Amino acid sequence: MPTDEPTDLPTDRSTDLPSGRSDLPELPDPAELVGLIGLFAEEKRVRAFAAVALGAENPTQVGERAGLSPKDTAGALRRLRDQGVIAEDAGRLGVAHQRFRELARAARPRTAATEDYGSQDERSETVLRTFVRDGRLVRLPSQWQRKLVVLRHIAERTFEPGVEYPERTVNEKLRAWCEDAPVDHVTLRRYLVDLHHLQRQDGFYWRPAATA
Repeated sequence: MPTDEPTDLPTDRSTDLPSGRSDLPELPDPAELVGLIGLFAEEKRVRAFAAVALGAENPTQVGERAGLSPKDTAGALRRLRDQGVIAEDAGRLGVAHQRFRELARAARPRTAATEDYGSQDERSETVLRTFVRDGRLVRLPSQWQRKLVVLRHIAERTFEPGVEYPERTVNEKLRAWCEDAPVDHVTLRRYLVDLHHLQRQDGFYWRPAATA
């Protein structure tokens, strides 16, 4: 397997605004949920956040809609940015929805039994338990070797070897993996083809009998 990610493969894409952090943890610490409650325990921050959620795109608009002074607006927005619940993209403020999805996943109760993904390798099992939940992708890992583990798992659990699938069926199957993830089915499909987990010809796809 390659040790470095090829530059011609697709990169992860998210429709959400960035959370303002360069490297979020793979799984948020549940203690962060307590911090989130504290963040919204202060009325000015709640009003500022509501203004952003309702479409205010800059501090001036936030202050006007929330009824806050420039000083209070700046302080509230600073705390909201620090907690990663709002972000700025192309000069526009917006809610970092992906951050809330990550925190929601962290709050879900864990089952007592550890799910077995059938990889026969404890390191791979750890990766899959982190990035795959209930048959759905949490998100693609940024680390390349972990990404390879997840993509192979998706291919093996989704497509029978040697069976031809029309592109529409492939898209439907991969879209199910992406329901809660900041990556789309087209990106997954391209990864699987580029890594030879899927082959394609004349609009049909199939998984080889053995994939590396």
